[in-house]
Formats: sequence, structure tokens, C-alpha cells
Amino acid sequence: MNATVHGIQLGFLRGVIELRNSLRTWDEWGNNIFVALAFAVVLYFQRDTILDEATVALATVALPSMLGTMVVLGGVSGTASILAFEREDGTLLRAKAVPHGMVGYLISKIMHSAGLMVVTITVVLVAGLILVPEILSTSTVGWLMAAGILILGLLATLPWGAVIGSLVKSPQMAFGLSALPVGGLAAISGIFYPITALAGWVQAIAQAFPVYWLGHGMRAALVPEAEAAEIGGSWRYVEMLGVLGAWTIVGLLLAPPILRRMARRESGSAVEERRHAAMQRYS
Repeated sequence: MNATVHGIQLGFLRGVIELRNSLRTWDEWGNNIFVALAFAVVLYFQRDTILDEATVALATVALPSMLGTMVVLGGVSGTASILAFEREDGTLLRAKAVPHGMVGYLISKIMHSAGLMVVTITVVLVAGLILVPEILSTSTVGWLMAAGILILGLLATLPWGAVIGSLVKSPQMAFGLSALPVGGLAAISGIFYPITALAGWVQAIAQAFPVYWLGHGMRAALVPEAEAAEIGGSWRYVEMLGVLGAWTIVGLLLAPPILRRMARRESGSAVEERRHAAMQRYS
């Protein structure tokens, strides 16, 4: 068997094992439950607010938008934090020492991050459907479209999480440079209220990033009747695919060389230096 193919197979197996171990911990489930409850509270207070343009409840369009945001948070912040943490504790150095270990390592991280994201989205969706049962009437085509958009969202965000995780010096810095900007973009991207209520220049900034377009795409798939509340009163599929595709292509071009450069610099002394810095932070 080709060594690279064998490394990929081991990566898939490792990713499944890591995902299973993560889902056995209370920390992971506690985080998912907290996120679901937080979003449920937002939906509860939005359930009686009707969008005049689309004659649907604000909560009905907010739930699909939240699901799109979860993809960005998981793809960027989750991947960056995991990679930064495993650089610090020496996991990445051990993977580098194994023939084609980096290939398997990267595949396992993709599997792990994507699996956790699917679980989180499922938990949030189940909690949201209790307050927004209208989404249940979505057609099979709509659900398939939503799945395709989520996959494209993964491709558009995971490479950027890997880039951030490769460049930062600590998990805390990875979180700060990923989760905080995503949260800021969510605030201006029409996730919790129509983006048309914001100034034109704010709308332009939001439309340059995946957060807005993932929310837009999920609304198009699950709440097509809300089209009138969108910018221009239409679902701009070409623009959505163009922006998400551009982030995907650039991310996939940048991530591999940056990851290779980071892996070449990994050494026992570098790991020990980061461990010492971590001990000083927590002492």
C-alpha cells in the first residue's frame, strides 16, 4: 500500500477515535448544551417579532443563521485552538516523527473538527426546533441544500483555522484571533437581526466574509419565504458561491505551505519553551 494512502487511512481512524473520546467527556457535552441554551434564549425572545418584509418571525430566520455561524466558529476557532494546543503539548512533534505522520495528523484534525461541528449543529438545531417548529416543514431539497452549504462552509473555514493555529504562539492567542473576530462579524452579518437595518458600509464589510454568506445560504435553504428581507430582496446564489469559493481556494492555497513551514520548525526545544511559557501563565 502507498505510504501516503496509509497515512490518510490512519488519519481517518485517529480522527474517529479522537471524536469518540471527545464526546465521552462532560466538558464537550456541557459546552454544546450551554451553546444550545444560549441560542434558545435568543430565539425565545425573537419568536413574536415579525419581519414586515417577509411576514415571518425573526426567530425563524435567526435559527438557520445561527447554524451557519456555528460552522465558522468550529472551522476557524475550533481548528486553530486544537492545533495551537497540540503544538504546545508536543502532540504535533510526535506526529512529525512518524513517516507521513503529518498527513495523518491533518486528516485526523479535519475529521475531529468536522465531527464536533456536526454534533454541535445537531444539538443547536434540535433545541431551536422546539421554539421554531416551522423549520420542520422544509422540503427534502431544502435540507440537501443546507447540507451542501454547510460542507462548503467547512471548506471555506477549516484551512483558515489551520493557518491561525500555525502562526500563533499559544491556545489563548489562537482563541483571541479567531473566536473574537468571528463574534464581531456575527454582530454585523444579519445573524440575529436583518442586515438591512445596518448602514451600507457595514453591510459591505459583512459581505466580504463567510459569516454573512453562510447565514444567507442557510436562510435560503430553510426559510426561502424570507427572501424579501434580504439585501436586494433576493437570494444571491452566485455571489454566495463566489465569496465562499474564494475563501476556500485562497485558504487551501495558503494553509499547506504555512503548515509545512510550521512543522519544519517544530523541535523538542521549541515544545519545551512553549511548555515553560504555559507553566508561567498558569502559575
